Amino acid sequence: MSTDPFVAPVPDAAPRNEPTLAPGLRLPPARSWRAARPGDLVDGVQPRGAGFGSPGPNVGYATSLTHRVSREFALAPHEDRHDAETVVASLAMRRAASYGRGPVRADVEYGATLLGYLGSASPTFVAWRADAVDGAGHHDTVRARVVDAVPLDVLRGPAGGAAAVAAEVQAALLAG
Repeated sequence: MSTDPFVAPVPDAAPRNEPTLAPGLRLPPARSWRAARPGDLVDGVQPRGAGFGSPGPNVGYATSLTHRVSREFALAPHEDRHDAETVVASLAMRRAASYGRGPVRADVEYGATLLGYLGSASPTFVAWRADAVDGAGHHDTVRARVVDAVPLDVLRGPAGGAAAVAAEVQAALLAG
């Protein structure tokens, strides 16, 4: 089989541009680049605050993980699974991003346990939760209100420690 003309015969050979440029032409050297586009981070620091979320590596994977774990969720009869998945995935994203890594199943289980989807929750909290997350799958403000109500220091707790603080978090959410 013949070799493609774009493949260098020797691995150390310089890139060849003869097949794509007219004879005698050469590529100009690259120009300098500056962060001047509207979405570029000029100082290299990700902005924080309302509406910016929790940027981290591959945080979207939390939605796939949450969908798998959601089969185990204890939902009230009038709760929507999609809304519950959205809030739990957002908590998992925030937790993982706070550690500077992608989400893992333990992050999803942590968030679901805090909100009483995995584990015990009082009937009063379940009724509050059903109203609080209603529409979270389609409205960012609803989702953000619940996710932002969970303090980051609680969300960063040890992997198996969600059950120990779940009652306190649920009481705080009910009060707040």
